[in-house]
Amino acid sequence: MDPVERFKALVNEPDPALDEAALALAAGADPTLDPARWLAELDRLADGVSTLHELVRRLFVEQAFVGNTVDYYDPRNSLLPHVLTRRTGIPITLAVVCIEVGRRAGIALEGVGMPGHFLVRASGTEHYLDVFAGGRSLDMAGCEARFRAATGAGADVAFGPHLLARTTTRGIITRMLENLRSIYRERGRHADLEWVLRMRLALRHEGPPLIIELARTQGEQGRWLDGARLIDRYVSDAEANPRSGLSADQLDELRTASRSLRAHLN
Repeated sequence: MDPVERFKALVNEPDPALDEAALALAAGADPTLDPARWLAELDRLADGVSTLHELVRRLFVEQAFVGNTVDYYDPRNSLLPHVLTRRTGIPITLAVVCIEVGRRAGIALEGVGMPGHFLVRASGTEHYLDVFAGGRSLDMAGCEARFRAATGAGADVAFGPHLLARTTTRGIITRMLENLRSIYRERGRHADLEWVLRMRLALRHEGPPLIIELARTQGEQGRWLDGARLIDRYVSDAEANPRSGLSADQLDELRTASRSLRAHLN
């Protein structure tokens, strides 16, 4: 099965497993990826761990996982197998490692999508971990300091629990895809951007802008007609569905984008 189709099947399950979803995402970059190998590596990392202190020591002292401050925007930082191999990543993928190793060890952890910096929290507590900084323990004051340093927000911006909500598995995967979307777009890696956008479509998305971006990405690979047809199908479905919510202006924007792609065939 195409990696994108496998990803769609997984994330559309009622409660997708975070480790499997992250590996299904990574298969977009490497269709030969064997999930069993990396699930076994997570098992190995959890072996013998029984407390949060032991988990932090295992990952950030013994195994030397670290935040990638040298090349933060290396796309490998968003692909779980590379993070497990290289022992380096960005906050959200290091959080995936920590959460999944913790789950195997019987330690309940959850991702926290604080603006500017992703954290991990011991479920049911106000004990936070900054996994990008070696698993540093943070209380609420520490979280606020990290938030203001990451975002530049001043004292006029209120900080509180509303900025520390739990992030669902789908939310984590969406954020990982958005990271890759930005990186591949910036680097002009159209083939990689295409699979990322196709996976993004399997999750809740922003509608016409994403469809148009995917169509243009196909066009950048010389598949102008594929891109135009993608938009045409989206328009047809929207017109047939009174609840699509698309305005007349949005439909006109989509039709214009389709015509623009077809113009390359002349």
